[in-house]
Amino acid sequence: MTIQLPQILGNEFAGVVDQVGNDVSDFSVGSEVLGWALMASYAEYVVVSPEQLIHKPHDMPWKEAGAITASGQTAHTALRELGVSQGDTVLIHAAAGGVGTFAVQLAKAWGATVIGTASERNHDYLRSIGAIPVTYGDALAERVRALAPNGVDAALDAAGGDALRVSVDLVARKERIGTIVDFELAAQLGVRAIRSQRSAHRLAELVDLYMQRKLHIHISRSFSLQQAADAHREVESGHVRGKVVLLMD
Repeated sequence: MTIQLPQILGNEFAGVVDQVGNDVSDFSVGSEVLGWALMASYAEYVVVSPEQLIHKPHDMPWKEAGAITASGQTAHTALRELGVSQGDTVLIHAAAGGVGTFAVQLAKAWGATVIGTASERNHDYLRSIGAIPVTYGDALAERVRALAPNGVDAALDAAGGDALRVSVDLVARKERIGTIVDFELAAQLGVRAIRSQRSAHRLAELVDLYMQRKLHIHISRSFSLQQAADAHREVESGHVRGKVVLLMD
């Protein structure tokens, strides 16, 4: 993706409707909503189609509402493309990250057993959301085999590096291996390069799981909009658990 500077960033938001178009009937001024606006969400105002919004439940906090759309829909898209379902054993690389935490919980909600890679400090966190933790790095495939003696059915790479090659070593069917980060290597290895498919229906399903307490949204840290650069540095450190959010002053 080529970016022409200056460029507004951000793909997800939550807020209150300020104006509506003449043909809009599902939302009105004052409606509390969440949704997506690709490369446009780091702003006090965004202009979107009503198809990019859903109503925010009254009991859903603003931070969580603003943090579910992008990573949640990416994880949902990926697991659906990989055919994850009841009885599967799924390996998720970078399981404590933004997409990974959603993927772990969705796979669990759909009846799968989840093994998640993470640093040692995140192992208790992964256990708390339903994953079997495993430390990434050398000999990862051997450690996963020890945890899944009957094999791994599907794998999702949200980490990059050697994750895809390890997955190919563990999963019999390449169509059940996917990445959201390394499309070039995916083409070389013959596995799936997965791009998020966003829809109001998909987002509503995620919010419904959240309201049923089947999906937890972990907010690692909050920054003001003016601190957006600091927020990106936090994410780029590679050690964020869950999501970082920006708040309007």
